[in-house]
Amino acid sequence: MDSQDWRRPGVEQIVAGATPKDTAGQIVLLHDAGGDRSQTVAALEQLVPRLKASGWRFVTLGDAVALPEVVQPAGTLDRWHGLALITAIRTSDWIIEALSWLLWAAGAISLLRAVAVFVAARRRVRMRRKPWGAPVTEPVSVIVPAYNESAGIEAAVRSLVASDHQVEVIVVDDGSTDGTADIVEALRLPGVRVIRQQNAGKPAALNTGIAAAYCDLLVMVDGDTVFEPDAVRMIVQPFAQRRVGAVSGNAKVVNRGGLLGRWQHIEYVVGFNLDRRLFDLAECMPTVPGAVGAFRREALLRVGGVSDTTLAEDTDLTMALCRDGWRVVYEERAKAWTEAPASLGALWKQRYRWCYGTLQAMWKHRGALTQRGQAGKLGRRGLGYLLMFQVLLPLLAPVVDVFAVYGLIFLDPLRILGLWTAFLLLQVLMGLYAFRLDGERSGPLWSLPLQQFVYRQLMYLVVIQSVFTAVAGSRLRWQRMDRYGSLQVPVTPSEPLLPDRLPVPEAPPAPEPWAVPATAPYGGYDADPARTSHPSAPVSHSSQDHIWPSRGPGDL
Repeated sequence: MDSQDWRRPGVEQIVAGATPKDTAGQIVLLHDAGGDRSQTVAALEQLVPRLKASGWRFVTLGDAVALPEVVQPAGTLDRWHGLALITAIRTSDWIIEALSWLLWAAGAISLLRAVAVFVAARRRVRMRRKPWGAPVTEPVSVIVPAYNESAGIEAAVRSLVASDHQVEVIVVDDGSTDGTADIVEALRLPGVRVIRQQNAGKPAALNTGIAAAYCDLLVMVDGDTVFEPDAVRMIVQPFAQRRVGAVSGNAKVVNRGGLLGRWQHIEYVVGFNLDRRLFDLAECMPTVPGAVGAFRREALLRVGGVSDTTLAEDTDLTMALCRDGWRVVYEERAKAWTEAPASLGALWKQRYRWCYGTLQAMWKHRGALTQRGQAGKLGRRGLGYLLMFQVLLPLLAPVVDVFAVYGLIFLDPLRILGLWTAFLLLQVLMGLYAFRLDGERSGPLWSLPLQQFVYRQLMYLVVIQSVFTAVAGSRLRWQRMDRYGSLQVPVTPSEPLLPDRLPVPEAPPAPEPWAVPATAPYGGYDADPARTSHPSAPVSHSSQDHIWPSRGPGDL
């Protein structure tokens, strides 16, 4: 008879389950291990006297089956088997205990992270009520690297031309085979140039655009991204502060109709944007997204341009700028719409590349951990945060899920459900606040509970695969995301919004990309007198090790 005492149903139910229903002999199964057995002990205190009073007799198993000798001497092999079993049980107990403490620690760290992100977001909202400084009105060069972007390049370019800020648009066709450059040239839009080159990768295309740009402020845009009319104007306003070398914009998911799109929309708003507010406040921004980012030309030249040594060139470049002493900030009012992967396979490929490239960039810039000034903030704050919350905790996530399932089956299911509900409630509250900050409707948050059963597992499996790939020393090839053409083409006004839009032909040549600026970022000082230190010349750790185009913009 199985008393089912391992479920801990209560003393009375254990007694009822262990009481024989007839007069035949019975073997009663009770448990003395596997968790809290207090109900079992209490049940025995009632069961044994009650059965004895009813005439039942308790015997050992040997007496019940009339074994002549119950205890047999153990041989050498049996001793080794026993010792191995005891060692295995003790080791498993130690592992379970260690994992329990580790899970409690992970939960506490996650809670502290939520509090820190919430406090940082509120504080930053108060700080950003003040303007960055005097309005920035100088013209901007927008660089659009494009490889087989025919599905969305027209929408992207038209949105840039419709900007309410003075811009020139440079589309660098990186050897496309689908007529991307022909589409842009056929538009004949004012202020738009097309540069064709053999396929050399996105970093090389960006470097070509930097070399050909006429302006000191540069905006880099992916070919599948549509800008709001005021996005360029908003994203360059932080450059009113001399210390700012790069600005991250606010990337929005445009194809958010399906469940997968909603989950990515939630991740962009709650995960990415809340983290950017924290990084901005802590002065340790690790990534300016390739979809919407602005840079000082001077800052890019100082670090040697865009590197092709990692798969996350945007993260690599941002970390290099931080290590060179520049501030990297977040401007959430600069909104741009981008396509997100529409299938789990495409999402896996994209996030695998992102995660692996981020690991490469973290390893490349690990020297920031021991540096001072702006580089030290990146190393000890930014890299530490990425290591904890984008590498270590995701690696622990499968253990959390296994323990949760184990607890639901063998331990107290109400307690496990209570903890899961509390965790989900915390995520919902953060989501509501993040959506409010971004001016988004909170409707998609209904899918947040479902996100815990598919999307979350996919993300931590991506991290696990990336870490194993990195440890094994394997190289991951660039994997381009499929385009779906979900971006809408904005209506271009018949007259340019700005009568003095930059002309395309015969502009003065850009400075040589490899040239070092003659002055430091602080108006001739080697260091900002009121702030942190800044090197007066490019430093060796910031070199991006790329090959610049050998021809000037007039020859391209």
